[in-house]
Amino acid sequence: MGSFFTSAVLVATIASGLRLAIPYLLAGLGETVGQRSGVLNLGVDGVMQLSAFFAYWTVLETGSLWLGVGAGLAVGTVMGLVYGVITVTLGATQGISGIGIFLFGLGFSDLIFRRRVGTPKPIKQLPEVEVPLLSDIPWVGEALFRQTLFGYLAFASVPVVALMLKHTTFGMNIRAVGENPQAADSLGISVGRTRYLAILIGNVMAGLAGTALVLELGIFQQNLTQGLGFIAVALVYFGAWRAPGVMVGALLYGLVNATVLQWKAQGIIPREASDLASMAPAVLTILALVVLAGRVSPPAALTRPFSRH
Repeated sequence: MGSFFTSAVLVATIASGLRLAIPYLLAGLGETVGQRSGVLNLGVDGVMQLSAFFAYWTVLETGSLWLGVGAGLAVGTVMGLVYGVITVTLGATQGISGIGIFLFGLGFSDLIFRRRVGTPKPIKQLPEVEVPLLSDIPWVGEALFRQTLFGYLAFASVPVVALMLKHTTFGMNIRAVGENPQAADSLGISVGRTRYLAILIGNVMAGLAGTALVLELGIFQQNLTQGLGFIAVALVYFGAWRAPGVMVGALLYGLVNATVLQWKAQGIIPREASDLASMAPAVLTILALVVLAGRVSPPAALTRPFSRH
């Protein structure tokens, strides 16, 4: 255990934890926007899986990381439109619709991967970008300021989402339709349009999360996300539907994950207990949700379809 508390190992663990938190944070922030408008999307994991595959496939075929990012964003946009039609236009039950999106994303990405790729093949990974001067700060610089562009984007998105929801007209419209869509409609706010835009934002960010995940790893495999999207949804509840809270949850999850991986690598965790230890981040999230249950309230109209009739 003593070897874990050396400066080099601690810095490496923190840096790894930050990288692991990025997909959770991106997906969680997008889901926060969607849920604040009254729309629950349990299909986040499926959107991430599809976006990850098409980003991976594009890079594999073209060698261009930027085209891969574009493919991931395009998938997120298309899936957002599909989910908007299902839940807003058709008024389908959000929980069941989300699970359907998840199963579609998981199954279709698996099918097309086996047909078009077959076996996992490595692709180019996103390079780290060092912030001049800041990256040279001992310990702190290596952990915080040597990230991929997705890392900086994810953490920069926290204040952007927080300020958007709290201080812009669009953000206030999102919160209004999430709390009382009938009252918002009576004031001239388009509930359908607002929810469509919130869903699109959520799915595009889920697409970014899947893209960030696969380009960080540099390889795609079946069920790559392994339920990551469901954890991102849970982190929205953990963060009480606020961007800073979601960031805290994502960081906690990523750091616990990184610590467990480091302990495994050092043999601190016995091999027979490694599978049990791998469950620690999920167990921690569940315990946090149990503690928070009843102390925070979701948007009043969450999962409720809106109709003027």
